[in-house]
Amino acid sequence: MDHDVIRNKARVYYQTIGKVFSPALNEFVSFSRPGFRHIIFRRWRKRSRAVQKARFALLPLAVKLIGLSTTHQEFEEMVSSQNIRYWGIIAILENKKFKVIIRRVGENGTLHFWSVIPEWKTSPRRDRKFFKNSGSPTKTPH
Repeated sequence: MDHDVIRNKARVYYQTIGKVFSPALNEFVSFSRPGFRHIIFRRWRKRSRAVQKARFALLPLAVKLIGLSTTHQEFEEMVSSQNIRYWGIIAILENKKFKVIIRRVGENGTLHFWSVIPEWKTSPRRDRKFFKNSGSPTKTPH
């Protein structure tokens, strides 16, 4: 199927989602324009069509995961003119391994879907940061 057709179908689906209650964060997560844009772009560069297609295909599972998960596995905070907080929820659903990122910009900003990452893999740098932020030892266990 043509990439533009796939993207347009994903956009129509995305616009119907609205908000999903997250038991893990105990509030609603909105599916707004920045999240859909982030599926297509990474900073200023367009993601490859294959990566976009994989992320579009995971949108229904991302919605399902946000509504089902009672815990988040990652948390990261970036401090600038506005605090930006990110939560990661990791799962295997329907034989697909992926991670959903939820973001909040500013102290009073709404939670919104930020990304879905297919075939998510761990990295030593992210693990060290995660263990440091979670209060666990700063080195990853072997």
